[in-house]
Amino acid sequence: MGGVGLCLVIAVGLAYPAAPQGLLGIGSRPTDAEIAAIDISVAPDGEGLPPGSSTVDDGARVYGEQCGDCHGAEGVEGPYDRLVGGQKPTKTIGSYWPYATTVFDYVRRTMPFDAPGSLSNEDVYAVAAWLLWKNNIIPADAVMDRTTLPKVTMPNRNAFIGDPRPDVP
Repeated sequence: MGGVGLCLVIAVGLAYPAAPQGLLGIGSRPTDAEIAAIDISVAPDGEGLPPGSSTVDDGARVYGEQCGDCHGAEGVEGPYDRLVGGQKPTKTIGSYWPYATTVFDYVRRTMPFDAPGSLSNEDVYAVAAWLLWKNNIIPADAVMDRTTLPKVTMPNRNAFIGDPRPDVP
């Protein structure tokens, strides 16, 4: 964006800081149900994980149907991000991600690319289970659910440095 465009964006932002509801005649206040529908975040400790469960075997099927075209049949071929294997600096689920719950949260929010949020909770648990198994993190007979997923210890969990600033929660 050029200098003039950036100035315009800043000027518009300054002219309408936090406009009161309805001032511009557009939009509406969301209902509690609308907020609940998008309030789907999952914390590292598993808070926010929904009911449901699935297995590695189910994950192989769901992954093949929903993920393989973009990430390859085994999670390494692409054309998009590699999900399996890898060592630093190749950032995959097994070599970089600190929490297994993040796998669930990310898949549920963003995948499949052409229909984000369309997978059932069971399908997301299945994909998470398959990806964790493919990265040699859980055994082939593991069942992932809101109790077992947060207990998975990721290989890189302790390699992150916390933010020591006192004003950052």
